Amino acid sequence: MTVIDADAHVIETDHTWSYLPEEARRYAPAVLQQLTGQFGQTNRGNKSREWAMFETHIQPWDRNINIEQTGEESRNLTDVSKRLAHMDELNIDVQVLYPTIFLAPCARDAAAEFALYHAYNQWMADIWKQAPKRLYWAAMIPMASMHRMREELEYCKANGAVSVFLRPFECERPVFDSYFAPLFEAAQELNIPITYHSGNASYTYHDLLEGHNFAKFKLAMIATFHGLLEFEVPKRYPDLKWAFIEASASWVPYALIDAEKRLRRKGRRLASDPLKDNNIFVTLEVSDDIPYIINRAGDDNLIVGTDYGHTDTSAEIEALRILREGGDVPLASVDKILGPNSARLYNLA
Repeated sequence: MTVIDADAHVIETDHTWSYLPEEARRYAPAVLQQLTGQFGQTNRGNKSREWAMFETHIQPWDRNINIEQTGEESRNLTDVSKRLAHMDELNIDVQVLYPTIFLAPCARDAAAEFALYHAYNQWMADIWKQAPKRLYWAAMIPMASMHRMREELEYCKANGAVSVFLRPFECERPVFDSYFAPLFEAAQELNIPITYHSGNASYTYHDLLEGHNFAKFKLAMIATFHGLLEFEVPKRYPDLKWAFIEASASWVPYALIDAEKRLRRKGRRLASDPLKDNNIFVTLEVSDDIPYIINRAGDDNLIVGTDYGHTDTSAEIEALRILREGGDVPLASVDKILGPNSARLYNLA
């Protein structure tokens, strides 16, 4: 069986932005070194000293980087062979790579957003070409430039992208807003899934929820999942697959119960197998009560990732081994979660 890490990361470097054309170099983020004042802490308890700045918006940069368990060349993918060697040590055959810097909003200007996203996509395409059977990636699609969306999506799919990376509240809008119809239609036609990753694209929510990452990143994912179901978005795109990455899955039963109540008030019904019937996949964490989740939501649409390169609450570099050897989850379910379910989501079968 091919073992698939459904959520791994890459850490962007100056090389990422070398793909920007000369006239767009001004959009590249600056990494700022904090010299004085009250220092924050990294997720490992060390002093956090670095900030990334897009335009005038800054975000912590060194707080969530796993320097203890991943080598720099491996997590930055400046040496693809070292990432592959580490994957072999972890008994991982395939990783699907998600960005780090784009977990937060990066550009208010449409031209800046397109330039940054296209540079990132070109960088990832070159990485994929070095390991085309082992390192796939999630595409950055210019949400503020829908007239350029289709061309970018086709480029990405042709160069190793296996999903579209989205965050809750792209363009300050909920998932059921008609603004996203062109993207969803194109993704369905091209058979590339929409993957919502823990994060938040809203400047408003970033400012409001500063200092409370659970509300900023995780609750936004639950709301997006719930919005898909309550407003029956998957019914409009019956062949499109969806996923919710890096927000655990313990909340799924609660969200299903609440969505069912709200649909009933509208005279409608939630599907009897809500995840499978709506083509929705959710990543587990090894800290979840997985048998309970399987009992309530089945095991056909559950996947697992390591959050490779990060150190937040979802990070567990040994997640796939722990799931395999833990003994709490039926082996038949483990076999689905470790590979075949992700293969179906990402069209890797």
